[in-house]
Amino acid sequence: MEYSIQLNAVNNPEKSVRAFATVVFGDSMKVTNVAVLEGSKGAFVSMPSFRSKERDEYNNPVYKDVCNPITKEFRQELYDDILALYGEMEQSGKAEVTREAEEPCEPEFTVRVTPFERENSNILGLAHVVLDDSFQIGNISVLKGKDGEFVAMPSHKTGKTGKGGKAVYQDVCYPITKEFREKLNVAVLETYHQEREKVMEQGHERATQQVQTDSRGFMQYNGEQLPFR
Repeated sequence: MEYSIQLNAVNNPEKSVRAFATVVFGDSMKVTNVAVLEGSKGAFVSMPSFRSKERDEYNNPVYKDVCNPITKEFRQELYDDILALYGEMEQSGKAEVTREAEEPCEPEFTVRVTPFERENSNILGLAHVVLDDSFQIGNISVLKGKDGEFVAMPSHKTGKTGKGGKAVYQDVCYPITKEFREKLNVAVLETYHQEREKVMEQGHERATQQVQTDSRGFMQYNGEQLPFR
């Protein structure tokens, strides 16, 4: 899969983050907030992550990647290219360096959606998209809005406030062309409806199997006659 990289330096020696990378897959999907950090063993790449509700054995919060390479080969390729650009940045002293894709084209993708419903929530499901069997993007939401269902890409708080004092969010991963956005949204929503229909059918089958009647017409539950008064 072809991709472009833009690396921007972070001028804060007190922090371990030395630069942030933006990766554009093909000519269609952008991933931001990819960090280059300096550790005890040298520079390494960290994908954008979010703080989960889980805790580790030391009661520290567990962070999970929003997106990540799903094959060892692609991870090695992508991380090596980002670190090579970081080395170029250090040598040149430039605040920004780039690597352009040779022949960018729209990546193929697959979609997986888990539908669910929560009381007093507008979230209808969560989706994962895999680009060219190599890179996974999670935390894509199917939401219920005033004008119907829509797809929301993973985002993070910017620290800014908008109208009414509400927090402003910025997408971490998102389509950069109208055509790819429409194609992705249609695929996510269609998959959501297919999976939701399966869930409803399975629920109906379980209810039918559990509630039956005996030869006299009395209702039974899992083979046991239900008590009545």
